[in-house]
Amino acid sequence: MKIISAASAPAAIGPYSQAVVNHGLVYTSGQIPLVPETGDIAEGSIKEQTSQVLKNLAALLTASGSGLSRVIKTTCFLTNMEDFNDFNEIYAGFFADHRPARSCVAVAALPKGALVEIEAIAAVND
Repeated sequence: MKIISAASAPAAIGPYSQAVVNHGLVYTSGQIPLVPETGDIAEGSIKEQTSQVLKNLAALLTASGSGLSRVIKTTCFLTNMEDFNDFNEIYAGFFADHRPARSCVAVAALPKGALVEIEAIAAVND
C-alpha cells in the first residue's frame, strides 16, 4: 500500500491519508472545497464549491499516477439535494464524456460547513 501526499491538494484535516494506492487502484479520501493555498473553504455557491472539490480530486489523482479519465466510481455527498442539478452541471463538465459509476447522497452536514464532498476510486496509469 502506497500513501499519497500531494501539495497541490488540501492537506488532510484529520488522521487519514489524502489517497492510497493499492493493487493498481487509487482510493481518495473525501475532498471538500478547501483551497490548497489557504486551507479555507472556497467561497460561493454549490457550483463554485463543486469546481474546487473536483480540482482537488484531479490534483490527488494526478499525484497518484491516475486522472479523472481513469475514475471508476465516485461517491458524492451534498448537504442539500436542491443543489443536485447545479452540482451535476459542474460534475459533468469535469468528466466530459467519461461517466464513472456514482452514488450521490444527502447528508446533514460536512466538515467546515462545506456544501459538497466527493471521494473516488480510479485505476492507476500502467
